[in-house]
Amino acid sequence: MLFSSIVFLFTFLPAVLVLYYLLPERFHNPVLLLASLIFYAWGEPVYIFLMLLSILFNYFSGLDIARNLTDRRLAKRSLIFNIVVNIAILGFFKYEGFVLDSLNAVLPVHITYHPLALPIGISFYTFQILSYIIDVYRGNVKVQKNILNFALYVTMFPQLIAGPIVQYADVEEQLVNRKSSWNKFGEGCMYFIRGLAKKVLLANTSGMIFTEVTGLGKGNVSVLSAWLGAFAYMFQIYFDFSGYSDMAIGLGWMFGFHFKENFNYPYSSTSIREFWRRWHISLSSWFLEYLYIPLGGNRKGKVRTCINKFIVFLCTGIWHGANVTFLFWGIYHGCFLMLEEFVPFFRKEGGKIKTAVMRIYTLLVVCIGFVFFRADTMTQGVQWVKAMFTGFSTGAASTSLALQQITPLYLVTFIVACIASFPVFEKWKSNGRYQAFYNSIASRYTVNRPRFGYAVYLAAFALFVVCIACLSTASYNPFIYFRF
Repeated sequence: MLFSSIVFLFTFLPAVLVLYYLLPERFHNPVLLLASLIFYAWGEPVYIFLMLLSILFNYFSGLDIARNLTDRRLAKRSLIFNIVVNIAILGFFKYEGFVLDSLNAVLPVHITYHPLALPIGISFYTFQILSYIIDVYRGNVKVQKNILNFALYVTMFPQLIAGPIVQYADVEEQLVNRKSSWNKFGEGCMYFIRGLAKKVLLANTSGMIFTEVTGLGKGNVSVLSAWLGAFAYMFQIYFDFSGYSDMAIGLGWMFGFHFKENFNYPYSSTSIREFWRRWHISLSSWFLEYLYIPLGGNRKGKVRTCINKFIVFLCTGIWHGANVTFLFWGIYHGCFLMLEEFVPFFRKEGGKIKTAVMRIYTLLVVCIGFVFFRADTMTQGVQWVKAMFTGFSTGAASTSLALQQITPLYLVTFIVACIASFPVFEKWKSNGRYQAFYNSIASRYTVNRPRFGYAVYLAAFALFVVCIACLSTASYNPFIYFRF
């Protein structure tokens, strides 16, 4: 079930909200848990059993580790066993086909197997579970003795399918003590509508541009077409994923939970290192906390720091899926991080010109990286990057065909996407030349708060109606990170 689907928006979510707010507070967690299980079973009923087994195994594993904390040897043994089991389950479903296909390519015998559908969200909820287990072992959190609360943490439908990856320490208190209010609910609605607009109006439209460009055929792809397709996908994946994260955060607010931001204008970065502090923040934070720092972080010299970063980004590529392209994508980003670590130019301060150059450099690196991320094979990725600089076709006909893709709708979408990818309003607000104007608006808001609030909510409602109109007439509504 997609957040950006009619059945979710007008059936599932209203029913859950009504039950949640009509029933006494002690029923809030059971309602959310039941709703989350139904939400997960909606598309893949068979995998609900895998989810339940995972909950039971990790619940008792956490209790076992907590009971043995006085004997670190026993606790560590339980921790290692838990990590191996969780990673093995994740690895089996994600990499079974890749491993067997690779073996079949080199072995003289053929191993027959039946490809398994990937359980939706398994990468995300596995990492959430591991954060809980590791933090219990470290003594950073108390073991959760209420199995319903633990199950809710694992299955909470707002962030179950595609994150953000919520560490147990961030919601430990909220699971047992949170307060709902109209202000939180309203804030959640605004977040959700913003995310829905990103997904429906920007991501889906950018995705249609990408589909049209890639459907031109190799002989019709010019340099302009190749760059148009690359940037279309770059916008699609950003607004698709950040839109989903905004919707998840908004849903969390509606039910009294507070989830951390998952994106912070990553395309405004001036280095790959900064990009990864702004892109998929919950995944970056997870690898920082549970892999990079345990490996030694930056405490053992520059060479070891680079090796640790390389390992982290190798694992980041592996996490995304069983394909050489994902592996390459992780290594590719790791190499640029090492470049920025060793080359003095990247570490020196600079003025506006250097900032502009660094921003262009970062966008180019990220854009080319996403070409391989999206490609089905390395050959396909290399061919598309080659087309971006030389083109498969250089004739006037292919260039004209590329220009035909830039319809008024797509042109407006690109312009809005460019503006929305950068913190334009935040920059404008902090600019001294516009500070007086902003202060006057802010003072009017304070004085006429009800009237201003009504206008904001009316605008949000209008945006919601536009999104619904688009959903009701369009058949193109995928979600990229369902693949992971």
